Amino acid sequence: MSTSPPPTPPSESPASRGVRRGSLDWIRINVALFLSGYAIFSQLYCVQPLLPDLAREFSVSAAESSLALSLSTGFLAVAILIAGALSQSLSRKALMFASLGLAALLELAVAATPSWPVLLVLRALEGLALGGAPAVAMAYLAEEIEPAGLGAAMGLYIGGNAAGGMAGRVVTGLVAEHSDWRVALAVIGGLGLAAALGFAALLPASRNFAPRPFAGLAPHLAAWGRHLGDPALRALFLVAFLAMGGFVTAYNYIGFRLMLPPFELGQAAVGAIFTVYVAGIVASPVAGGLADRFGRGRVLLGGVALSALGLVVTLAANLLAIVLGVALITAGFFAAHTVAGGWVGARAKGDKAHASSLYLLAYYLGSSVMGSLGGLAWTDFGWRGVVVFVATLMAGQAGLALRLGRGAR
Repeated sequence: MSTSPPPTPPSESPASRGVRRGSLDWIRINVALFLSGYAIFSQLYCVQPLLPDLAREFSVSAAESSLALSLSTGFLAVAILIAGALSQSLSRKALMFASLGLAALLELAVAATPSWPVLLVLRALEGLALGGAPAVAMAYLAEEIEPAGLGAAMGLYIGGNAAGGMAGRVVTGLVAEHSDWRVALAVIGGLGLAAALGFAALLPASRNFAPRPFAGLAPHLAAWGRHLGDPALRALFLVAFLAMGGFVTAYNYIGFRLMLPPFELGQAAVGAIFTVYVAGIVASPVAGGLADRFGRGRVLLGGVALSALGLVVTLAANLLAIVLGVALITAGFFAAHTVAGGWVGARAKGDKAHASSLYLLAYYLGSSVMGSLGGLAWTDFGWRGVVVFVATLMAGQAGLALRLGRGAR
């Protein structure tokens, strides 16, 4: 008679429990996805501090120059839905790596673009290429990390987003000041390619996900419909739209303001101001940990309140006060985004990649639509108009946070 123990039931296997917080695989996953977040955001938002330069070089308005960013985020939003469907039939890791690598090559092509229309086409294609990474990354975390460590892991991933957003803005500003915007974008593309290779070397293959044969659109439409039928998920998707729309609007046009009197800052100085992204890098894992301990609704509302305070502070005529205000906006935004993103992964019942793709669809549509509409507020009413526009979006977020918090209780 055999004395070996009975096999472990599937529901109790180590893989099904998820990767334990603090383990070697947990560290590898978080470093790899930190690099992924860095690559996505550095390449997506590297044009933001260059918008005044692009407006001058190609003789376009401030609102038109924002298309270099809005087209990327808009096409990214569409690509995320496609990637969410394809990801069920493809390796998570392979899809993310292909996405990051192709986007880096397209960024290098943007640096050599001969005209404004070609630049816009390449930036749109870059958005399409990037779509394979963000939705799949959030689904990968929800599938592979144990529930007790998901909030912290999501915070570290979004901290990578913040690091990329900061590097994309600061590096391009510094390089453009000492050479030009083309060299700046080439540097970002090269760094993105290095991050993609590091990601491929570190990320473990999925253990709690196996690709399934593509069964047509019907199952994907059903999954998206099921998630949209959940009132809490719908509210979280709307939070993403409003939060990202307000955040990108503030960042799009603060550079225009600071290059005008009385500040008259140069490109490097404006780029250096975006080092306040450090506040987002810190706030993301902190917010994730607080949400695990004290509840998502409270931390989400706190993030919105912090951003609103920062928005008011930017009305000051003092440069240091404006920098402080931008830092508070950044910390509050990334805290709210961390909580909302983790909440979607925890709330979704199955087909988590589809839920993540809907969240990120709303997120990047907010960036694309509101980021360009905010340009009209800047053109017609200056920075005060931008503040009123963004404050309206924040009020909507606060109402949704209160509703979600009551639902959770």
